[in-house]
Amino acid sequence: MTARLLDGKAAAQQILDDIATKVGARVAAGKPRPKLATIIVGENPASALYVRSKQKNARQVGIDSEDHRLPTETSTEQLVELIGVLNRDESVSGILIQQPLPTHIDLFQVVIAVDPVKDVDGFHPFNAGLVAQGLPGGVQPCTPAGIIELLDRGGVRIEGASAVVVGRSNIVGKPTALLLLKRSATVTVCHTRTKNLAAFTKNADILVAAAGKANLITKDMIKPGAAVVDVSANRVDNTQIGDLGPGVEEVAGWLTPNPGGVGPMTRAMLVRNTYDAELRRRP
Repeated sequence: MTARLLDGKAAAQQILDDIATKVGARVAAGKPRPKLATIIVGENPASALYVRSKQKNARQVGIDSEDHRLPTETSTEQLVELIGVLNRDESVSGILIQQPLPTHIDLFQVVIAVDPVKDVDGFHPFNAGLVAQGLPGGVQPCTPAGIIELLDRGGVRIEGASAVVVGRSNIVGKPTALLLLKRSATVTVCHTRTKNLAAFTKNADILVAAAGKANLITKDMIKPGAAVVDVSANRVDNTQIGDLGPGVEEVAGWLTPNPGGVGPMTRAMLVRNTYDAELRRRP
């Protein structure tokens, strides 16, 4: 068996093209152009690269962007003050605070400082709560939303499927499990401390690997024909690899490349969330 490709690059481009059409129509109608404000604290090269990619995607669809770079020693209070300025700025549709932040910054205070209407990451407790309860109006986090979109576009049946999410982070693992549950999958959440992990993964019709541990999932842990989504971006010898070991493509029915799978979808969902944030403020 050779796995079918869940091509994140192609799917993301289709989403970006759709948003570009909507932005163009909105501007042509005399309505304000959406804008994304990004914030980086410190000198993390990976964070800088991610933000540049996100800004590039925003510009591709006609969304303006503004970049705020703060020194590592920035305090929680100073960061919250900047967020307040952006909350009040009518030209800003959405606010993205690139993580990780320096350890001295209180992440909770930063997350709750963002206006939920401008929360394009879906991290604010108000939005997270709506998503957790399956209620309308909540902003879905970008990576989990991208995973569901990629499965749908790949023709993977979610309803009734046995889904296993390996990873329990607030950014990926937990919300991905909630979105799969909302789509009527039967969901199990595992992690790096799960005993006999293979006993769970071998029964998964859909397997989402998001634990952040290279080669955690080997091919003998995969159910033949399963849809396997490799989320993590682990750096090993200056090369990006996910949580999957070699040979998984020989067993899986569907498989995301890494890189080129979930990453482009995450950025596309961010752009979509920014456009939607503008619609919430100014329909």
